[in-house]
Amino acid sequence: MTGVTTEPLVVPADRLPAAALEPVRPAYGSHSLADVLPSVCSVLGVPGAGDVLGLRDRLDGVTRVGVLLIDGLGTHNLPVLSPYAPTVADLATSARTLTAGFPSTTPVSLVTVGTGVPPGVHGILGFTVRRPDGRTLNHIHWKNDPDPVQWQPAPTRFAAAAASGVAVTAISKREFEGSGLTVSAYGGARFAGESDLAADMIAALSAAEGPTLVYGYHADLDKSGHEDGVDSPSWRAAARGVEMLVDRIVHGLPPRSALLVIADHGQLNVPADARYDMADIPDLRAGVTGVAGEPRVRYLYAAPGALDDVVTTWRGILGDQAWVLTRDEVIDGGWFGPVAPPHRNRIGDVVIVCLGRVVALAGGWEPPAVGRLIAYHASVTAAEMQVPLLIAR
Repeated sequence: MTGVTTEPLVVPADRLPAAALEPVRPAYGSHSLADVLPSVCSVLGVPGAGDVLGLRDRLDGVTRVGVLLIDGLGTHNLPVLSPYAPTVADLATSARTLTAGFPSTTPVSLVTVGTGVPPGVHGILGFTVRRPDGRTLNHIHWKNDPDPVQWQPAPTRFAAAAASGVAVTAISKREFEGSGLTVSAYGGARFAGESDLAADMIAALSAAEGPTLVYGYHADLDKSGHEDGVDSPSWRAAARGVEMLVDRIVHGLPPRSALLVIADHGQLNVPADARYDMADIPDLRAGVTGVAGEPRVRYLYAAPGALDDVVTTWRGILGDQAWVLTRDEVIDGGWFGPVAPPHRNRIGDVVIVCLGRVVALAGGWEPPAVGRLIAYHASVTAAEMQVPLLIAR
């Protein structure tokens, strides 16, 4: 189905149970990533913050909270990771399950965590989206055009915490400082470039006298999954790295501290024969003037008058392997939460929500390397949508 590979892909078994491929809806307002920081802020005494997740009893007496986001560590990936991460496995025995927002992809989730609101409210609605001028914005490579404050108008929970007197630090790679995504997700926090994430988080948690919130981001597991697949040798090595990181923080926590470990999404491996590529199937290109999103949730922008034909064609080719929906159908279905009017047109005219292990590649619109990835995410399966909440204190 794809012409982008130059040699056979090696796709390891990711050991996901059948239930991990069932669709899961985002649980905004009850147990989603949008509910993490409001609950943490409530524990730390930030006025107006609600403890939606009911963390207060578990964190009784805690005045310093670390939140560590492990990119790509879905709930259904935990059993695969556990043999290489005994500390994480131990914490997982009392884990809670949260949902990502939609699409279940990194920029959407990071801003959902940071703002405490659903994607439709904050406006970061995909890995890539179409701008009003017709250009494509990649949220990962976003600098300052468009202006982050204009593009993402929701205030962050970090800013609210800092304004109430909490010492707030966000720790990530130095090259991310000042980026559009960093401003949108972590605005109001003191940004600290990572040198040694475990030591950096422990130091920041220990530095202040009063209420403290420290956030850290770790990307290696996701990167290994994309490049080589879940449960590949490189993924197992990254899992051991996650173990070292979590174990060091847990055993270095200062008094009256707790660590929350979350993730932005899970991952699943995609076999070579489950890849539909627009470059190889001319009918999939008919009536399409622009493409955004990513392979598991593809946004299509239709030529004037071509919307119905695009929907019919894609439904005919993909059948029950994807939901082929119009923008209005996805919005009305509540997948993004309430969508602010200025954000609507960022979503494709047509949204391809891939099911099972299928991907919709866009050869000619995106780099060929995208079609060479092994693990993907962004769609609605439990493997992608469900993420853990682990607590250590």
